[in-house]
Order: sequence, then structure tokens, then C-alpha cells
Amino acid sequence: MSADEFDPFVERAFARSPRMADEALFAAGIEAKLASSTRLRTLALTLAGLTGGIVAVRQSLSSAVDLGTAAVTAPVRSLGQGLQNANQDAQLSMQPVLDQVGLSDMVFGSMGGMSLFWIGTAALVAVAIAGAMKLSQEI
Repeated sequence: MSADEFDPFVERAFARSPRMADEALFAAGIEAKLASSTRLRTLALTLAGLTGGIVAVRQSLSSAVDLGTAAVTAPVRSLGQGLQNANQDAQLSMQPVLDQVGLSDMVFGSMGGMSLFWIGTAALVAVAIAGAMKLSQEI
């Protein structure tokens, strides 16, 4: 059998799948499993989100970190200095772009840690919502 004869033969052989006797029962079982896993997944994600939100709010309300006290050890101070240096380097590398766009007075380190935390949290929530919307459109 040549390659030209084989493809039409395979297409004809598999053009119609045979009907199974328990086809309706099988389809109903699959639909029930999908529905129950969706409910379970929704419940698990809701509980995880609530737990994470409660922990985040509790930690942000109870965080009173003072890096200027004498209790801060030398490695923590050097880490803080390294982060400040990285921030200054990033600022210097981005300054020409900011000047070109008209945002020459914008400084990365002008916001406090909690402000950056909430901005990051809002960005993650926005990404999660966009992902959920995309997923809901595909399903």
C-alpha cells in the first residue's frame, strides 16, 4: 500500500467512531465529576484567599519595623545599604527615560515600604483577576 492510498484508508477507517452501549452514562459521570471538582476548587481557592488576606492584613497592621535602632545587626545594615545602592543604581539608569517621558521628578525610593507593599498587592490582585477572566472566557 503506497502513502497515497494509506491516508484515505486511515481517514475512512476512523471517520465514524463506534457507539458504545453506555455512552450516555459515561458522559453523565464525566459531567458530574467536572461539576464537583469545580465546586471543590472554588471552595479551596476562596478559603486560601481569605486566609492569605487575613494574614497579610494582620502582618501589615502589626509591623513596626525600625531599621534605625541599635538592635539591628551588621548584616542587616549591610543588606539595607546594598538595597539602597541598588535603588540608586536603578534610579540613575532609568533617569534618562523618565526625563524623556516628562517624569523627571519621580524618585523610586520616595515611597515607604508599606506603600510599595500595597501597590504590589494591588498589582498581583489585578493580575489574578485578569487571569480568572481569561480562564472563564476559555471555559
